[in-house]
Amino acid sequence: MVTAIVLLKVERNGVEGVAQSLLSFDGVTEVFSVAGQYDLVAILRTHTNEEIADLMTKSIRGVPNILQTETLIAFKAYSRDDLGAMFSIGNEEVTG
Repeated sequence: MVTAIVLLKVERNGVEGVAQSLLSFDGVTEVFSVAGQYDLVAILRTHTNEEIADLMTKSIRGVPNILQTETLIAFKAYSRDDLGAMFSIGNEEVTG
């Protein structure tokens, strides 16, 4: 699974519409409105890099009110839950 994080600058009154449009595309799993220099962050999850490229160029670029995007491809996922599971190995209580 390939994950991309897309940072979007959007027209001031277009945030809600852009977010809803993005969610209509297969491969867009979450969209967050955020504070800072970007207005939205979209999480894309596909099977291949080519599918990410197609999603960006054939779908997302056509959404009105998007001013600018920056796409980050994730190399590795780190999760607190995964770390917790890793550190709990060997710490199970033995009963019996």
